[in-house]
Amino acid sequence: MQIRNFGLILLLFFSTFLWIGFAAAADVAKIGIVDLQRIMETSEPGKFAQAEIKKQKDKMEHELKEKGAEIEELRKQFEREAMVMSKAKREEKEREGRIKLNDFKSLQKRYRSQLQNLEKRLVSDIRQDVFALVEDMGKKEGYLLIINNFSVMYSPGSIDITDKLIKRLNDKYAKKSGN
Repeated sequence: MQIRNFGLILLLFFSTFLWIGFAAAADVAKIGIVDLQRIMETSEPGKFAQAEIKKQKDKMEHELKEKGAEIEELRKQFEREAMVMSKAKREEKEREGRIKLNDFKSLQKRYRSQLQNLEKRLVSDIRQDVFALVEDMGKKEGYLLIINNFSVMYSPGSIDITDKLIKRLNDKYAKKSGN
């Protein structure tokens, strides 16, 4: 009976040390939080992407305004001349107006699609760079876990590595662009 109790005590003793060892190991686990939105807004690649999207959007809006003004001018001209036109000429002008309006709407859709594709491509490129840098950082600096702050309810500011990541992303971007 005493040998059995001794074995039980020995088992409890070793399991306690094992549990204490795991608890101590959990204290040294490094966890990082990354704010992807802030990276997109403040990093050099993010600023470049925003500027490129704005430039393309402004160019497209300018072209659409010109086309819209042209269609409006044709409509006004049609209204002025409609009373003196023959029925065949009026129907032809109405058809031309509908075609121009449909072309305008198609151009709007195409521009919207091109803008969305540009944004997706630029954001995807940045995300790939960020994920590669996060993986590299995680391995080299011994992080157990690095997560996006999107669904984090609370985290201390000390584990936010966004600024460090933005600096590395800016350095990588500067090397890529030759600056």
